[in-house]
Parts: sequence; C-alpha cells; structure tokens
Amino acid sequence: MRSADSAGARPLRRGRLARALLIGAALVTVGLAYAVLVPNGAMGADGPQSQQIEEGRKLFAVGCASCHGIHAEGGADGEGNFTGPSLIGVGAAAVDFQVGTGRMPATQPGAQIPAKPPVYTDEEIAALAAYVASLGPGPAIPPEEYYDVSNATQEEVTRGGELFRTNCTACHNFAGSGGALPNGKYAPSLMETSPKNLYQAMLTGPQQMPVFSDAVLLPEDKRAIIAYVVSLQQQHNPGGFGLGRLGPVSEGLWGWLVGIGALIAVAVWIGAKVPRA
Repeated sequence: MRSADSAGARPLRRGRLARALLIGAALVTVGLAYAVLVPNGAMGADGPQSQQIEEGRKLFAVGCASCHGIHAEGGADGEGNFTGPSLIGVGAAAVDFQVGTGRMPATQPGAQIPAKPPVYTDEEIAALAAYVASLGPGPAIPPEEYYDVSNATQEEVTRGGELFRTNCTACHNFAGSGGALPNGKYAPSLMETSPKNLYQAMLTGPQQMPVFSDAVLLPEDKRAIIAYVVSLQQQHNPGGFGLGRLGPVSEGLWGWLVGIGALIAVAVWIGAKVPRA
C-alpha cells in the first residue's frame, strides 16, 4: 500500500512541477517580448522620458502641490476649503495651455484666472506636462499639423466662421473680442491667442469653457475654426478706429456720446456767440 501511494504521488508532483515551469517560461517569454517591442527611452528607468517626468515631479512639488495636492489629487486648506482641482487625467494639453499662458501658477484665487507672462521656461512646461500626463490618460499636446493654418483655403475659413458663430460667439463675441459672463467671469479676447492654444482650449475646456472633444468637433473642424480666428486677427479696420469690435451696442453708444455730444457742444457754443438784444 505504501509503495502504491508513493507511485501515485510522483506523477502529481511532476504535474505541479511542469505547470510551474510552464508558467515561468510564459513569464520569461512575455518579459522578453516587452523588452524587444517597447522603445528604450520609454522603458529604461534612466531614459529621457523618465528623466523629464522626474524633473516635472520636482517642479510640481515646489510650484503646484500647495494647491493641487502633493500627488495632484486635489487640495484643500486646513479648514477643508477647496484650493485646487485634481489634475489626474487632465492630460498634457491642459498643462501646456494653463502654464504656457501664465494662468498657472495662479497668483491668487478668484472667479477668473487671467493670462499673464509665463513663469516657467518651455523645457519646464514640457516637464510638468509630461509628469501630469504620467498620472493618468488625458488629451495630449496636439501635433503642429493639427493647428497650422498657414495654408488654409478660403473655403476652410468660411466653414470655420460658420462653426465659430454656432459654437463660440455666445461667449467670445462674433469677432472674437470676448465678453462678460455671470458671477464675475468673462470670455477672454482671442485676438492674441496662438493657434496652438486655440486648439488646446477647445480640446481641454479651461475654466468655464466647455470641452469640444473630437466627438463634438472633429480635428478638421477645430482647424477650420482656428483658420477663421486667425483671419480675424489679421483683419484690418478700413474705417479707422475699430472700437474693439464689440458690436453695434458699443458703436451706437460711441455715436451718441461723441457724435451727438459734439453737436450739442457746438450748438451751445453758437448760442453763446449770438449777441443778445
């Protein structure tokens, strides 16, 4: 009986050993395949991408963590008041827009964070974007061909104007001059916004702006809108003073204040010159 039990146990042990060897071989095969297929810069701990992410992490800890949390999970002060949103999943494009336009780091909280000269260099902005992108999937910085409209056709500009008037004029004005919004917020003027930042703003929806993802506006639609806005930026004022292109209300107000006011002043002056009987 003892020898029979031992004989039955040997195949069982051999079967377990065979399974362990098979699993080990499979793991080695997968590891080798990963080493062959993954680019060296992305895989190596000391690769350029990893170094850039580490540099971005250090910059984030110094300049951003006080509001957004040490791990970009969102921040709150000692009294539990919200200080900054989570940045996990916002993507590199959001960082490139916010930091590249100087809106971040914010000097102080408020209803609207205005644009200002950037605090960081281009290399530092790229490192911050790489670090935030490593925290979770999100919109990437678009390649130049997505927003380069130097060779845009008139048909593309016309279509972009139609899309702009449908989706953007409610906030940015028909001429891209911006306008006031409720609760102390405003839509900024687009007259000095670069094509890259126009695309990134549509892609990420900064502050109160809605997100125009590729499911809402195709990349070619965004490019057409950019072509139209660039045409507005390059447009001259054949009549002279453009009055900010804020529309007929402001133009009518100027007409009344300056035109009618000047006529009243002239009438009063003439009346004062008439000799009295």
